[in-house]
Amino acid sequence: MNGAEVTTVPCARMPEIARELFAGGGRMQMVYAWQPEPDTIELRYVASPPEAGRFLIWRCRPEGEAPSLAAIWPSLGWYEREIMDLFGLAFRDHPEPNRLVLAEDIPPPFDGRAGVPSPRLTARAGDIPRTLPELDAPEVQTLPFGPVRADVLESAEFTFFYVGEQILHYHPHLFFKHRGMELRFHGLTPMLGTIVAERVSGVGSVAHALAYCQAIEHASSCQVPKRAQALRVLLAELERVYNHLHYLGHLANTTTLKVGEAEGKLLEEKAKQINARLTGSRFLRGLLVPGGLRRDLAPGDWLSPALESLRAETARYVGLLEHSDSHLDRLITTGVLRRHVALDQGATGPVQRASGIDRDLRRDHPYAAYADLPLIVPVRSEGDAYARSAVRAAEIDAAIAVMQRVLLLLKDGPVRAECRAAPGAEGLGWAESPRGTLFYAVHVGVDGRLARVKIKSPSFSNWRVFPFTVHETNMMDYAINEASFGLTVAGCAR
Repeated sequence: MNGAEVTTVPCARMPEIARELFAGGGRMQMVYAWQPEPDTIELRYVASPPEAGRFLIWRCRPEGEAPSLAAIWPSLGWYEREIMDLFGLAFRDHPEPNRLVLAEDIPPPFDGRAGVPSPRLTARAGDIPRTLPELDAPEVQTLPFGPVRADVLESAEFTFFYVGEQILHYHPHLFFKHRGMELRFHGLTPMLGTIVAERVSGVGSVAHALAYCQAIEHASSCQVPKRAQALRVLLAELERVYNHLHYLGHLANTTTLKVGEAEGKLLEEKAKQINARLTGSRFLRGLLVPGGLRRDLAPGDWLSPALESLRAETARYVGLLEHSDSHLDRLITTGVLRRHVALDQGATGPVQRASGIDRDLRRDHPYAAYADLPLIVPVRSEGDAYARSAVRAAEIDAAIAVMQRVLLLLKDGPVRAECRAAPGAEGLGWAESPRGTLFYAVHVGVDGRLARVKIKSPSFSNWRVFPFTVHETNMMDYAINEASFGLTVAGCAR
């Protein structure tokens, strides 16, 4: 697979390989299934070794079942459960083999090809372990909240087991929409796939399109022009800025700092107005294609001063937040995520960096023009809601600094190269989205159309981590803690 080193191994060897990766300081990113031929399932394990700059992929074809790696790499637990739900492949000795994507009374519907029932998938509801614990303790109350929630929040159901204000156990159920975004790529041309990628998660249009386009470019071995690479950085950082400003405003809302909420969302609006003036789209859509950009952008003399003005206003805003005791008191020590838990469970993006894990794909696996740009990666060690907000606030300033550097060095030239993926080609693409690491694995069929697209979304990773910060906390802090993670359901239930 272009973009990564691929090795074929027997599935029985994967536990040994996983242990060696763990001992060497590497990291498992995901595992996914696809069908290279009818009635054949192939597993792909994607990992980042300790040395930066490359990815490793192991592929194997299980016979009947595969060994679970969740006891070695807990972060793979949800990926294995997703495969069990949708492909019917059993993972031997999985520590939590209950349903993830499908409800207990729904049989697995497909074998991964759109609309094709699988005769192998014969699991019955009675064979699936219960997701929620059974309690015989009258003092423990149960609160199922959702899936329909107030305002315009995404559909999700959260079950709390609590005594008084103390949360004993928390369980999120996030997969109600069944949008099937990965299946929507099936049968499309690689060019049309970009449109779907932009809509997997509305607030991450650039990051999703960028990771997808890079996967197609790796599969095609095409070279993106320098100007397009630089403009891609500009677009990605503009997306990061408006996402983080929205985050700060929303977090202020949860601490009842209404003026802080209003100012944060006003700054978000100003950032989106910059997006619209530059590109014609507040969400920066319709620009990226495999090979570069659909059209050139002309930043002009106005963009640099506009960014500097936004930077100054943001610094003032963050300073006011830092001096609002009522805000800080609700954030400090709330929702602490320990470093070892963040690492084991697969936290990513600002969430992991707030827990002391210094990882960022822009620096460690550079893409677009990031290798040529100075990049500051803010890291904190406290792991609480305050640390997560502080990391994002610092990333706004760092993002604007990177964009100013791009504008200073931007040179004329083409913005698009011919990019055609050959039948049977495959590629891996990635991006550091505002919420963390994002991967696209793309397989092109013999007809030249997309046969399989797998998405590793940062919210899928961080939703798995989040409950570890909720257990044994209190109900009054829950909304603040959830907001501090900056999660999306669309990015998870893809």
